[in-house]
Amino acid sequence: MPMPTHAIASSDYIDALSDLILNSRLPVGLVALGMQTLPESNLADSCKEGLLRMRRLGVLLHFMNYTGDPEQLHWIQELEMEGIHFNMPQLRNQTLSHELFKNIRRSLYTQTQLYASKAGLVKDLENLSVWQIDHCYGSAMMAPISRHQMLHINDSRIAKAIFSLHHHQNLNQNGDK
Repeated sequence: MPMPTHAIASSDYIDALSDLILNSRLPVGLVALGMQTLPESNLADSCKEGLLRMRRLGVLLHFMNYTGDPEQLHWIQELEMEGIHFNMPQLRNQTLSHELFKNIRRSLYTQTQLYASKAGLVKDLENLSVWQIDHCYGSAMMAPISRHQMLHINDSRIAKAIFSLHHHQNLNQNGDK
């Protein structure tokens, strides 16, 4: 669940999110919060407090859009974040070096998982395996689904079985559920 830093720094927003998580009765560790950017200096303490409150609820912390900035790495290490997300084009263009990820692996925070986004080439998948990146997502994994394809999935036996368990009375003009 990606969140902007001003929302993480807001105690009212964190209170409301805490209530939602507690009332959802989801298992601990199922919800992951993605910090999109570093907070401005005046919001840094509030942001850390919000992240720590989420951590106490069992929410996993991820840093989205990692660029290799030392200050980003400091936040990741200080809060012991469970995931780092970076863009595959940065590795292709050598903006990020895979040596940086080896250093992250050697640190005390070895439970941190590495996620590569925008993996679009078969060569990307080979490189991710060599560089020991834990997870990847992008168009090489699954192309976007069109509305036409979604309608065909909706007509499948699996979809019919799912919808038969949860009867939906309200159909719109297109027959969508």
